[in-house]
Amino acid sequence: MSDMLTVALSKGKLLPPTLALFQKAGYAVPHITKDDRRLVYKCAESGLSFLVVRPSDVPTYVEYGAADVGIAGKDLLLEQHMDVYEPLDLRIGGCRIVVAAVNGQDRPNRLSSKLRVATKYPHVTESYFNQQGIPVEIIKLYGSIELAPVVGLSDRIVDLVSTGQTLKVNNLSVLDVIAWSSARLIVNRASLKMKHEVMTTLIRRLRRSRPALN
Repeated sequence: MSDMLTVALSKGKLLPPTLALFQKAGYAVPHITKDDRRLVYKCAESGLSFLVVRPSDVPTYVEYGAADVGIAGKDLLLEQHMDVYEPLDLRIGGCRIVVAAVNGQDRPNRLSSKLRVATKYPHVTESYFNQQGIPVEIIKLYGSIELAPVVGLSDRIVDLVSTGQTLKVNNLSVLDVIAWSSARLIVNRASLKMKHEVMTTLIRRLRRSRPALN
């Protein structure tokens, strides 16, 4: 069996720091531009083949074995509950999953009527508000989450933020932090056994090359 590893990468903002991390770990990486339409990049000298896919699809590729390993945000892993092994926090792409509302709105009363919450994280949101004892109606959105409370579609949002600048310019403020998120290395469980040597080498090299804790 080939020892080449297939790596599922998240396209978008996480892609450049991920490639930089692999390069720092001593792996040759492809040059991928923002407008590049290719989806598969083979780097035989590194023993790696890279797939560039939507971030939300990375865990699926890894769980079903189309990729041996992948790079995915912890936010997606919390939301999707996929059956993958998560050996390493890569310490890049740091963000927060937060509850936010229009400035001036108080925290909801536990005895108040059902809140409308807009989010692309329905499972994380439902779990959080259940733990708070607050009944909610979840509105699933796929983008521009910050707009929902501004136009009255929802009372709250649950979203992923980094700097918080988008919240600020839309007159929103953070009410609570649900979880901290960063990029994680995830591994297909069968691949970990069948390609154990090259897999453990990859994990060791990435662990040594990731940024230090602040």
